[in-house]
Amino acid sequence: MQKTLYIGSAASLVLLILLCVTWELALAPLRPGGSWLVLKVIPLLLPLRGVLKRDLYTMQWSSMLILLFFAEGIVRGTSDQGLSATLGWAEVVLTTIFFTCTILYLRPFKKAAKKLAQQAIQKASK
Repeated sequence: MQKTLYIGSAASLVLLILLCVTWELALAPLRPGGSWLVLKVIPLLLPLRGVLKRDLYTMQWSSMLILLFFAEGIVRGTSDQGLSATLGWAEVVLTTIFFTCTILYLRPFKKAAKKLAQQAIQKASK
């Protein structure tokens, strides 16, 4: 199960990066020939290495970062027309997959850390 969740996180992040680049350069850019809005992909590149290496800390903060792209997808899905709106909804789907897979992947690690902390507190209080 953990491997599937990891693959879901990593794959959805890579696909989201590819979607954002192709969206703003070729599929439906704000201006013909491409848009500087393609630079929005830079924040997604920051956690890529850590997510691919299964770094727990990176996965934690990237699950919060992805919510910015979820919000953008909702806005563009509801306000844009045609292909751009469809791409906005695709962004929503990919961010939802990333968020869900990442949170579920991290869950056992968080439970183990909490259990260790409780044991340390109990040991220290004796």
